Amino acid sequence: MSSPAGSTRIDFAGSPRPTLGVEWEFALVDADTRDLSNEAAEVIAEIGENPHVHKELLRNTVEFVTGICADTPEAIADLRATLLPARKIVRDRGMELFCAGTHPFAKWSAQKLTDAPRYAELIKRTQWWGRQMLIWGVHVHVGVSSAHKVMPIISSLLNQYPHLLALSASSPYWDGEDTGYASNRAMMFQQLPTAGLPFQFQTWAEFERFVADQKKTGIIDHMNEIRWDIRPSPHLGTIEVRVFDGISNLRELGALVALTHCLVVDLDRRLDAGEQLPTMPPWHVQENKWRAARYGLDAEIILDADSNERLVTDDLDDILNRLEPVAVSLNCADELAEVEHIYRTGASYQRQRRVAEEHDGDLRAVVDALIGELDLGEPEQQGAS
Repeated sequence: MSSPAGSTRIDFAGSPRPTLGVEWEFALVDADTRDLSNEAAEVIAEIGENPHVHKELLRNTVEFVTGICADTPEAIADLRATLLPARKIVRDRGMELFCAGTHPFAKWSAQKLTDAPRYAELIKRTQWWGRQMLIWGVHVHVGVSSAHKVMPIISSLLNQYPHLLALSASSPYWDGEDTGYASNRAMMFQQLPTAGLPFQFQTWAEFERFVADQKKTGIIDHMNEIRWDIRPSPHLGTIEVRVFDGISNLRELGALVALTHCLVVDLDRRLDAGEQLPTMPPWHVQENKWRAARYGLDAEIILDADSNERLVTDDLDDILNRLEPVAVSLNCADELAEVEHIYRTGASYQRQRRVAEEHDGDLRAVVDALIGELDLGEPEQQGAS
């Protein structure tokens, strides 16, 4: 692929198969107080050299990362294999693993920064907003065969952005207050420079020109500083979907990984069939993000460029039916079927509010419930899957 004048070529590794990779961020919480604990460095040191366990911006966070996986069942098994021994180390140190988009009552001012030059530079540049990033999420990588497919898939996948956010929304609380949002994390994270919704480019050359402009003007030094909610990962040959709030348990994680895998592969196959993928104007995409963050599964979303609207859960019914054959081909039909369970029985933000109401507003009970949900991911408690 040739690059236009004034741009810098970006090689896209390409994946011959639509492989999967998952990054799952966890907070450490004190077993007694349920507040955050800044002991990630000590936990990671005890785990030892491990490509599946990473540090993050704040010292209250550990990230579990899969290898390159063929399908959703393999990715979930990979994460479980990392999670169970790591959780024993965490518990032996008087802490628990916790995952949601935000912690219900922790103070951002009490958190410590991980000792790394790139994190120090981020805070130096972003100041107050950077120090507010007390948030956790899940990132899903899907392999794509060639660069020319990447931007059309990303631009079309934005039509399903509100579905993905509403299903995973798990951050209604901030600093002890109910924000009124299903996903306050989504609103917080977009305050960082280069974060938020991606530009809707249609060609790889447009993306190359954008990156060249970003580097020339000093906005970024490295590709990973483009923090879009959905972005290319050229060195991995993947599209990285970063829409999700933190997910508390393996069952829902499997469901949302399967949905992501199916959506990306479906768009990829439609490109191969010569189809022009559907897109929406950026102002519709932006509005849909806000509606999903604010209202979650009660959001009335915009469906298309003609401004038709529909309740997000009604649209999910049709999407899941359409993706069933794709899920069969990707060995994730059972996991995809679990998506419906999320919106029929209640997403995390709804469960959290229900627990708070049942305990007279005691947000420690919310933390207890989220920690308890992780137990459902263990094979002996989860049952057949």
